[in-house]
Amino acid sequence: QVQLVESGGGLVQAGGSLRLSCVASEPIFSNFGMGWLRQTPGKEREIVAHITWNGGTITYADSVKDRFTISRDNAKNTVYLQMNSLKSEDTAVYYCAQYRAAYSNYVPRDQSEYHYWGQGTQVTVSS
Repeated sequence: QVQLVESGGGLVQAGGSLRLSCVASEPIFSNFGMGWLRQTPGKEREIVAHITWNGGTITYADSVKDRFTISRDNAKNTVYLQMNSLKSEDTAVYYCAQYRAAYSNYVPRDQSEYHYWGQGTQVTVSS
């Protein structure tokens, strides 16, 4: 079973930056699309960004476009989320997740389409 471990969360002032990392336990990571999702109390997890297995397709939620950047380093079994110009509304628990099918260029539309999840890392943006 794949294990995903996030890191890089913390407290930052509005306008600041953070970089989240997610390391996968298995090299097979490189065969799967990866997403970053976030959740606030009382709300469902929303997809923030997704990158396909080969990096050929990258998508972002409208709320983070031009501020967040997702990338992956398959040699390190790691996916990143660079977050710039952070706003108070970005405060959430951030999760990385692996899409359920290998070698797919499909972009998930719902959290249920992801198969493996990390434990989450808290990001708090103070205004």
